[in-house]
Amino acid sequence: MKYIIFDFDGTLADSTDVFINAWNLFAPKYQYDPIDLEGVIATKHLSLSQRARVYHFPMHKLPMIMPKVYRYFREHINEVKLFEGIKEMLDNLAEEGYQIIVLSSNEKENIELFFLQEKIHSISEVLTSSKIFGKDTVLKKFIKLKGLDANDLLYVGDELRDILACNKVNVPFMWVSWGIDGFDLIEKENPKYVVHKPEEITELLTTVKK
Repeated sequence: MKYIIFDFDGTLADSTDVFINAWNLFAPKYQYDPIDLEGVIATKHLSLSQRARVYHFPMHKLPMIMPKVYRYFREHINEVKLFEGIKEMLDNLAEEGYQIIVLSSNEKENIELFFLQEKIHSISEVLTSSKIFGKDTVLKKFIKLKGLDANDLLYVGDELRDILACNKVNVPFMWVSWGIDGFDLIEKENPKYVVHKPEEITELLTTVKK
């Protein structure tokens, strides 16, 4: 295993509050229901499409809404923080010789600005998917470009759509429990690893490498 690919929002960055505020800001214009943190927690067991139905969110308008959400993210990036222990985990993995990649549907400018803000220097490359369900395409291109086998990668993420993308291209998946989706969504897709703290990632991958 040479490359560790991380999801960004919900895995590295604690951006829930910022996304809740952005969601609610655009709710009146696009006529969907507002949400709060309790609502986010209560719907952890629902898929993205199921959540959309609960809050009457117009999925067909996603291409219009998400650029505005990501612009709001950039304007409020000082309100986004790393989850506790993430920086140390990333630094330790880099010291172990892993290439650390970030793959997100958030905008590359936002992610790079955030890493600059948080003084993160261990990321080798930031990849982005213009489609919220397009990460498998990006992974496939990355594998081909680098001349890799799927088992040369490990994807670390928190959402059902992450593991579904990985399963399409046979990339092993590690689920982190501190993110958006509940384990009942992930379990049926057979993640290779499950962790509950960032330091567990370091411990597990150090053991795997030996």
